[in-house]
Amino acid sequence: MKLTIIHTNDLHSHFENFARVATLIQDLKDEHTLVLDGGDFADFKSIELQGTRGMAAIELLEAVGYDALTIGNNEMFNGVDTLELMASQSPMPFMSNNLFKKDQTKINGVFSSTIIEKSGLRIFITGSSPDLGEFNEGLGIQITDYKKALVHELERCKGQYDLCIILNHVGTFADNELAEALTGIDVIISAHDHQLYPEAKVIGETILNSAGCYGEYIGLLELEIENGHVKLLDSKTIATADIPISEQVTSIVKKNKEKAIEVLSQPLYSIQEPLWHDVINENPLTNLIADGLKDMLNCDIGLINSGIVNAGVSDYLTQKKLIEICPSPLNPTAFEIQGKYIKQALEESLDVQLCLSEGRGAGFRGKYVGRLHVSGATIVHDGKTLSEILIGSTPLDEEKWYSVATSDYLQRGSGYECLANNRNETYRPEEIREVIRMYANQDEFLKKAFTNRWKENSPVIL
Repeated sequence: MKLTIIHTNDLHSHFENFARVATLIQDLKDEHTLVLDGGDFADFKSIELQGTRGMAAIELLEAVGYDALTIGNNEMFNGVDTLELMASQSPMPFMSNNLFKKDQTKINGVFSSTIIEKSGLRIFITGSSPDLGEFNEGLGIQITDYKKALVHELERCKGQYDLCIILNHVGTFADNELAEALTGIDVIISAHDHQLYPEAKVIGETILNSAGCYGEYIGLLELEIENGHVKLLDSKTIATADIPISEQVTSIVKKNKEKAIEVLSQPLYSIQEPLWHDVINENPLTNLIADGLKDMLNCDIGLINSGIVNAGVSDYLTQKKLIEICPSPLNPTAFEIQGKYIKQALEESLDVQLCLSEGRGAGFRGKYVGRLHVSGATIVHDGKTLSEILIGSTPLDEEKWYSVATSDYLQRGSGYECLANNRNETYRPEEIREVIRMYANQDEFLKKAFTNRWKENSPVIL
């Protein structure tokens, strides 16, 4: 018997590309086709998902005819309640064999595996979600060891299927190790690290493929299954750039965007004084975030890069505005670090080219790295070099360990590599945009945000 598998992964809510993916899938699939997704389809940077609690993603997947998907990290980022809503309302199985609530109970609607009948075949499908470490508790989840979970599912369902497919959101390197270590796995669809395979590869008796990210490609496997043996007839990853857009997908996205905008545009409160923003220069909006982080996490200083936000706020604040100006799902984070690394980062922040460099890093959804902003500190400089750094009213001690309230982006050393030299990190479940919401209506913090912390000793111009 022959079976075609069409697969996607790491779409990250790139819905314009998905409209092309949908056209390709509709053109290629027939009654002998299985359509699968490897996770991170739903990225909550999008207005459509934020305003519908992820249900827009379910509607899109159902319309295109997906058979199953594995839960990636981005499906978790709006918390376990939203994930549970999506999974329990989905007509296609949401799967993860190693994802549970933090009290170790089952998440409603999430399946550890499923068996789908297609072309007369019993197709067993399971998959694992990535461990988010310190973020797990804040998101209300627990992640168990994916290798043990996978072995358990294989043993539990042994003899009940003709074909075994693993939809794994743990990375291609980990999947290569699985293929080498375990027998009985016919196909692994890899995800999480955005790798694009020009064609499938075979390790032992396991076929592996990965289709890149953002809906720029789809993966396709053509298999023949005879007497328990699986043969790879053909494989490819197909570019979507020149494919016509599906009007059905466009219509669904438009409808859900309108619905989301109505929900998210309800005013939260008025802004007493506009909080302007600038990537290079010190500005009150980024100062407010630094102050809020320092207060929330009770640290010696607050430290945040201006690239965390894209624009300022005025008049009034809404959830829609918060998502637009601060789209990154980054979290308030505290750590300890020596003064010498704080000094180095602040020195680097005087470099305009560094501030304007591309803000790459896990979870970052902005454009530029941006200037560092501080709370609880004063920096004296001449535009090129630092002459003094005060923590409170005391000169910075380069060997002393200070507690810093910041984001997990800077904690990882993204943008400012020296900040990765930290210890004892802790995370909060809120996102950085929530810091703006919590503090922008407090007069004390609003007034303080307009007080400059970078003091420039400019030469006298005659």
